[in-house]
This record gives sequence, structure tokens and C-alpha cells, in this order.
Amino acid sequence: MQTMIEFRHVRKTYGDKVILKDFNLSVEKGEFVTIIGSSGCGKTTALKMINGLLKPSDGDILIEGESIRQKDQTQLRRNIGYAIQGSVLFPHMTVEQNIAYVPNLLNKRDKKKTKEAVSKWMRIVGLEEEMRGRYPAELSGGQQQRVGIARALAASPELLLMDEPFGAVDEITRGQLQSELRQIYEKTGITVLFVTHDISEALKLGTKVLVMDQGEIQQYAPPKDLLHRPATPFVKKLAEKERRMCRLPEERLGECEFSGAGAE
Repeated sequence: MQTMIEFRHVRKTYGDKVILKDFNLSVEKGEFVTIIGSSGCGKTTALKMINGLLKPSDGDILIEGESIRQKDQTQLRRNIGYAIQGSVLFPHMTVEQNIAYVPNLLNKRDKKKTKEAVSKWMRIVGLEEEMRGRYPAELSGGQQQRVGIARALAASPELLLMDEPFGAVDEITRGQLQSELRQIYEKTGITVLFVTHDISEALKLGTKVLVMDQGEIQQYAPPKDLLHRPATPFVKKLAEKERRMCRLPEERLGECEFSGAGAE
């Protein structure tokens, strides 16, 4: 398979504090990678480096074989979908205007195509057509998050970065958004990197799970491997947490209700 993202000996420091230590990772095109780890382990830092919001102190990051150092940073970000926790919508813009923001930047002339893209993604993320003219303040938290996801996908990027996007919504809405995101992934084949603090969410969504601790990779593998063959004591602790939540013994973990493609 083609490599979509590659970290080569990436190191990130702030003064004397080391956030990432000789970080090496290869993500194949079409993977849904969930990233989980302790607070401050570097997972959000790694995500922000991919679209140039943060710069490595050392090393390099490549997208489809090309160093991001060589890319125009504005163009780089326009070609990568980015969704984060909570509402980061433009409050003075309607739902339609928010979703259409990046497509309008990329193609100012084809208004019809942009309008069709807005309708398409509103439908896919579960937003009613009559919401087009509403403003963010008129939407629920779950609706705002759906608009954020639609906006991230409206320019049809090949890469989607998500930083705890469902952390601010209630459990019922969160479950619905997880299911909708998996369906979007399966329909589009987009490459997704998804940061979460919830091991169950990581196992449910990811085709692969990246476990980090103290700036280092602990394991990068399909969900079933993390559960049955944890590589480090840190990963084993996460697997045991999932086992307690699932309330099944180790030999029956496969019966837990998570549905990541790597977790058959």
C-alpha cells in the first residue's frame, strides 16, 4: 500500500522539555488511525505537525513522499481536513457558509459545485437541509460538531485530522457521531488520524491504534493485537481497562462491542 504520512526521526522540544523523542511512524493511505495515550504524551503535538501548525525541532514529516517543509503551508492546510473538540465555527456565518468556507477559497467561481458539496456533506453527517441558514448559536452541541466535520470534509481532502472531536458532546450523540464517521470513512476511503483519550473509542473506530506515552510510541497495531498481544506494560494496562469495562475475561474479549476494521 502507498504511504500517506511518514514521520522520520521527529523530535519536538519546548526549552528543556521534550515532547516527542525520535518519533518514527508510517501511515498507509486509507488507514483509520486512532491515537491514544497519557496526557501530555505528544499525541496532539504529532497531529498538529502534520498540517504545519507546529514545526519539528528535528527530523522531517512527509505526505505522499514529499516533505511538508517544501510545501506552501496555506495550501497544505487547505488540502487537509481538520476537526477539533467543541465548536470552532465562525459565529457570524450560517451553517452553509461555514461548510462552504474552504471550497470557496479553492474554487471561487463554481458556486453550483460548492452548493452541491454542502448539501452532500450535510446529508452525510445527519444535518437537515433546513439548517443551512442557521447560525452556530442556534444549534445544539452535536449539530455544531456535525457542521465542523462537514466543513472539514467539504473540500474532499484525502487526509482528515481529528483531535478529540467528540469530547464535548453527550454519550448518545457521541455514539451517533462515531457511527456516522465510520460510515463516512468506509464510503470515502479517506485517511484519518483521530486523537482520543477513550480506549473504547480508539478500539471501535481504528483500523490501527497508535498508543503513546511520554513522547514515544508504545505500540502501533490493529485493535485485536493491542487487546491480545500488548507490547508494553503501558499497553497492557489499557487492555485491562477495556476488559474491565467490557466485563469479559481475556479469552472472550472478541465479544466486546467495538467494531474497528482491525478488530474482527
